[in-house]
Amino acid sequence: MPIKSLKPITPGQRGRTVNGFDAITTDKPEKSLLVPHKKSGGRNSQGKMTMKFRGGGHKKKYRLVDFKRDRKDENAEVLSIEYDPNRSAFIALIKFENGEKRYIIAPKGLKVGQSVVSGDKVNPSVGNCMPLSAIPLGTTICCIELSPGKGAVLARSAGSFAQLMARDGKFATIKLPSGETRLILVGCYAMVGSVSNSDHQLVVSGKAGRSRWLGRRPRTRAVVMNPVDHPMGGGEGRASGGHPRSKKGIPAKGYRTRNKKKFSNKFIIEKRK
Repeated sequence: MPIKSLKPITPGQRGRTVNGFDAITTDKPEKSLLVPHKKSGGRNSQGKMTMKFRGGGHKKKYRLVDFKRDRKDENAEVLSIEYDPNRSAFIALIKFENGEKRYIIAPKGLKVGQSVVSGDKVNPSVGNCMPLSAIPLGTTICCIELSPGKGAVLARSAGSFAQLMARDGKFATIKLPSGETRLILVGCYAMVGSVSNSDHQLVVSGKAGRSRWLGRRPRTRAVVMNPVDHPMGGGEGRASGGHPRSKKGIPAKGYRTRNKKKFSNKFIIEKRK
């Protein structure tokens, strides 16, 4: 997927790069799989701001993506590869033999007309969904479940992938995109391949307005705030702001926030870097 650099005919286009979208095959989504996507603007049910720097953004609808892949041993044809405004990865529209259509996360290399299937005894090719017990060791995988039957939660963003390292008893050892190595039940399903749109991280915004289209408001630095607004605020002139910390006072830069008594700690073999 090539990244395009634009000619700087305006100040906002200087240094800006955009995705070529060569993998996208259609610009019209499947209407039956669209639902309204209401924005909160960072406000809770009382209308009070609980998350700063959110609001605005282009109107969009949510695409119902099938993360469970629960139709086992049924072939589905890939009809199109589409852009999804709600996530960094591309999505693929698939159609089963009985006419039902679903969206799935599109893996890298998936083509229109290709057949994908989910099941225990299927071929480990790109786009197929299998339990970790059936996937060959060393295979690149994505869209991984943490609990059998609950749907994929790991390695779902653009370009991400994990690797199946080993199997021992009822657990499989997975190296995750963060660098963490952990145990996952072999009954959990995962998709073979890596997630599409790997060039997403190379896109340069180019101007502030492009962030506003995505619903991101300007972020104010903590050191320029008043003491009432942030622990790092206040002081005369350009004060350094003290130790880096969040608005709630939690230290940044190396402070560990993970609970030492967390249930899943025993499944983590090696922590992320």
